[in-house]
Amino acid sequence: MRTATIDAPSGDFRVLAVQIRDAGLLERRPGYYGVKIGLTIAIFAAAWAALVMVGNSWATLGVAAFLGVMFTQLGFVGHDAGHQQVFRSRRANRLLGLTVGNALIGMSFGWWVPKHNAHHAHPNEVGRDPDIGEGLVVFTPVDGLAPRGRSLTRLLERCQAWLFFPFMLLRSVGIHVSGIQRLLRQRDRGAAVEGSLIAVHAALYLTAVLWVLSPLKALAFIAVQQSLFSLYLGCSFAPNHKGMPIIEGDAKMSFARRQVITARNVTGGRFTNLLLGGLNYQIEHHLFPTMPRPNLARAQSIIRAFCIESDLGYFEASLVDSYRQTVRHLHAVAATNALAPCGAAHS
Repeated sequence: MRTATIDAPSGDFRVLAVQIRDAGLLERRPGYYGVKIGLTIAIFAAAWAALVMVGNSWATLGVAAFLGVMFTQLGFVGHDAGHQQVFRSRRANRLLGLTVGNALIGMSFGWWVPKHNAHHAHPNEVGRDPDIGEGLVVFTPVDGLAPRGRSLTRLLERCQAWLFFPFMLLRSVGIHVSGIQRLLRQRDRGAAVEGSLIAVHAALYLTAVLWVLSPLKALAFIAVQQSLFSLYLGCSFAPNHKGMPIIEGDAKMSFARRQVITARNVTGGRFTNLLLGGLNYQIEHHLFPTMPRPNLARAQSIIRAFCIESDLGYFEASLVDSYRQTVRHLHAVAATNALAPCGAAHS
């Protein structure tokens, strides 16, 4: 487990920003997103049509698994909208985010955006990055010191490296619950709109499933669909920062260094890009969050050269190796907290 605390000399990020802008890499890509969003929603709708055509059969669990994949693909579209990548207008991006997030997926787009923006502003920073400060999995020793009496909590910390992927199966539950809790606290017009869209989603989702399937099959369908959605979503975001250096809250460092040293790119070709929704170019994305997804690959050579010349480093790993590094990090956190990891020998 590595901790970053002090800045070091780095290149002028403003020079890189000008180079990226002059190359047209921050320009919107309406053609790409028109096709991408249209195809994604069409395939999503076709999956629901398949549910009706297959009918009251256990074979619909295959449809449930496919819908889990499509929910995540829609999530990638919502991610791009949240970063203002799709349209120039903030209002248009918000409408797209509400459509795919609240109406089609059933999660609060308004809850997710500020949470994700906080992560971008303070990646892997103790006490400020919500992605390492919340949830069942402990990513920093600071968060991991459970009281002696809380034996269950300490047991989960000891075994968290082995439980990391099983915990991901519950991710969608946390997303839905956290979003609804935020809307209940907010209680304004925006919250009412978001809540109404989520209610419509839930009503249509349950009506479709219960209309086609018997109660037992419907329950299995929902469990498979939501679990696969959770697992795929979690496995898409986990490679980006988990196991990378942790930044102490009082650290002083430049924007570029903060973003680069905490991010990990995932190597691979077009399939990896499709599978991870462009998140495999995490360094490029964190340096230029508004850069449209299809421009990230084009920007990679420019940004890699800048990072290396500026002594920032440029970390890449395969998808499997990124998961391996994440698991090693979780084992290290348990050891740092003086907890014998699951599977360790006991005296």
